[in-house]
Amino acid sequence: MSKPVALVTGASGEMGHLLLPALEDRGFDIVSLDLAPLEAAQSARCVESVQASILDAKRVASLFDRYRPAAIFHLAAVLSTKAEKDPDLAYDVNTNGTVSLFRLAGKEALRRGESVRFFFPSSIAVYGLPDARAKEEAGALKESDFNCPAGMYGINKLFCEMLGSYFTQRAAKRQETGIDFRAIRFPGLVSAETLPSGGTSDYAPEMIHAAASGKPYSCFVRPDARLPFMTMPDAVDALIALTFADAATLTTRVYNIGAFSPSAAEIRAAVLEHFPGATIGFEPVPPRQAIVDTWPADVDDRRARLDWGHAPKHGLREALRDYLVPALARRYGVKTVSS
Repeated sequence: MSKPVALVTGASGEMGHLLLPALEDRGFDIVSLDLAPLEAAQSARCVESVQASILDAKRVASLFDRYRPAAIFHLAAVLSTKAEKDPDLAYDVNTNGTVSLFRLAGKEALRRGESVRFFFPSSIAVYGLPDARAKEEAGALKESDFNCPAGMYGINKLFCEMLGSYFTQRAAKRQETGIDFRAIRFPGLVSAETLPSGGTSDYAPEMIHAAASGKPYSCFVRPDARLPFMTMPDAVDALIALTFADAATLTTRVYNIGAFSPSAAEIRAAVLEHFPGATIGFEPVPPRQAIVDTWPADVDDRRARLDWGHAPKHGLREALRDYLVPALARRYGVKTVSS
């Protein structure tokens, strides 16, 4: 019996590095699509690795025709900082590219007579608090709070969340096969496997990578700036858990998840415990700080914990001690306080 196929877009990015082996362990044949080439070890996990844009409609459609994917993991996106610099590109990739995949997945579901799982990584960028004071007063936000994003990236993500949920509910009401859409609003993600790639929350991983590699770092937000964060292994565990959860247990199609929510100053202090010689300062960049001020200081993720057992392994201390510091010390060939 042939294996089911998973199509992974944006596979060469930070999340793809851990998602591909997780899908391989789940028994999937993997087809990847990315503008950038995959590393050799990652490409070896795939039955085909395609270097192309998500906007190349003919190439993407041909993958559906040849491989008939049972699950789609749509990681390809223009991230928040670049989206503000080029909103037209962000709209094309983040919105039009996703809508095109919805159509192809819906056709594939009809062709196979069963739903196609469609995982979509959303973001806390969908929230739009009016200012830093409102953010502080609001505390941990529920999924339905402040859904009025201030940036193009958040606008793109919120629209696609709503559209994916709509298509799933529409098919269910009509008792038709269609996409089975599931999304997580990820907090800032911190990875030891790959370098940060331009997100507004990347000050945390940039700070840690700079300290481990012996480079000075100027943080682009204020010391008191606070966002929720999570390690990449915890994020991929959550992704897998939601994707393969029984649909009957889900009370929504879009979930918050969280793990720890430190200020930038608290991250700096925790990093210095392991790399005491690191030079870490603060030079806030107003446009980037303004975006962070519209995003929540924390999220309420009780639905994820109740519905499908979200349970991150890492708080800030554990993230550094058990995951980031050992991996980055090996990566950069340095000693730490705990070495």
